[in-house]
Amino acid sequence: MNRRTVLAGALALTTGLALAGCSTGSDEPELKVVGAYLPQPVSDMAAGFLVVQNSGGASDRLTSVTSPLSDDVTIHETKNQQMREVTSFEVPAGGELDLERGGNHIMFMDIKKKPQQGEKVSVELHFEKADPITVDLPVKETTHNPKKQ
Repeated sequence: MNRRTVLAGALALTTGLALAGCSTGSDEPELKVVGAYLPQPVSDMAAGFLVVQNSGGASDRLTSVTSPLSDDVTIHETKNQQMREVTSFEVPAGGELDLERGGNHIMFMDIKKKPQQGEKVSVELHFEKADPITVDLPVKETTHNPKKQ
């Protein structure tokens, strides 16, 4: 093989890889939800927890959550053991948004009924860029905390 053939082959391979990289949508968020659950509520409020994973090359923001369980669903951050409502959470590119007990979470106020352990609560997550994602939160025992097991 002469040098020109090797160079042409390398150039073709590099161009092909560059084009393949462009066609994967790597500049878009690619979101999926794992580890979702809702502890069985003991009052007219409930909290939901889940992880939004972003395998894409662009960040996104969780901007709201809706659910048939409540007409008043908000997202809360917890800092210094104080929780407060926020307008959005970042879902970093190549990273995740972790909504967990003792931390950031979904809050359901004035729930319409108390779901029981073994049932599922449907929620729809709304993002700044990505399409909404519908998730069923399995209702777990009131003290369920997968991080502590």
